[in-house]
Amino acid sequence: MSDWPRVQLHVVTGKGGTGKSTVAASLALALASHGRQVLLCEVEGRQGIARMFDVDPLPYEERRIATGLADDPAAPAAAAPRAAGVVHALHVDPEAALLEYLAMYYKLGRAGRALDRFGVIEFATTIAPGVRDVLLTGKLFEAVQRNSRNKGATTYDAVVLDAPPTGRIVQFLNVSDELAGLAKVGPIKHQADTMMTLFRSPRTAVHLVTVLEEMPVQETADGIAELEAAGLPVGGVVVNQVRPRDLDASALAAARAGTLDRDRVAADLASVSLDASPALVDGLLAEARDHAERRALEDSQREVVAGLGPPAYELPRLPGGVDLGGLYGFAAELRAQGLA
Repeated sequence: MSDWPRVQLHVVTGKGGTGKSTVAASLALALASHGRQVLLCEVEGRQGIARMFDVDPLPYEERRIATGLADDPAAPAAAAPRAAGVVHALHVDPEAALLEYLAMYYKLGRAGRALDRFGVIEFATTIAPGVRDVLLTGKLFEAVQRNSRNKGATTYDAVVLDAPPTGRIVQFLNVSDELAGLAKVGPIKHQADTMMTLFRSPRTAVHLVTVLEEMPVQETADGIAELEAAGLPVGGVVVNQVRPRDLDASALAAARAGTLDRDRVAADLASVSLDASPALVDGLLAEARDHAERRALEDSQREVVAGLGPPAYELPRLPGGVDLGGLYGFAAELRAQGLA
């Protein structure tokens, strides 16, 4: 059972380097089960989705990129396993979004393209960053609440956004306040106010990604406070890159204190036909000490995360990096833990 059954828009943010794009992609795969249709969006212009899924760079167009996570046939269920859903992807570009907006709401097809040729659109979105965010978030709003103006478009069960970092997420989503000094009336102001009804509703959840280090955890705490102050719904906290917990407390304490049994380590090496030289044993003991110290830091930060309030989910650290198979593995973890 998902912890977020009412949510249609999942916004994924986090400090740079925590793996928010990886989590967003994994969440989209997890949500695209049981035959559901999911749209994965990015707004930062980095083409991260294309790289993760090993596809060509995405245009401003919704494209099918993957099959979602299938049901586990071994899991008990009241009914037969259902087919996997589909993940579509969209690279949202502010200039293209404005052209679509002008064509859809003002019938300015050719005229809008003429403005683009003259550089008017780029000029407008550069001098007024609030307008740029309205255009980006406006496309998300349209994807969640499809209407008759976008004929033939796919209707999605969920939309996942690979969002800007935590330090900018409130400004990005709080478009109505950001436009207060630019447009007090008019269609853009009306659109911003309408979008805020979705962004502040139970149909939206802002999930924060962190790693078990002091600075990212503190930024996560600050982000939760800022989101709550702005009236934006906080989702879960995804703790990424967690080291394996395969040593018990006594072994970790011995590793940190430097009291591990050298002879036993050497004997274990010899039992698998490895040369248990003093240099190798010393290196392994040093690695064990570093691992134990890192685990102690992670355990202290895990307690901080637990005290933040939102439910927490954990993803393991993959030493070889995350490939498409790793994304599916993460998707299974997120679904098993209840995020999807």
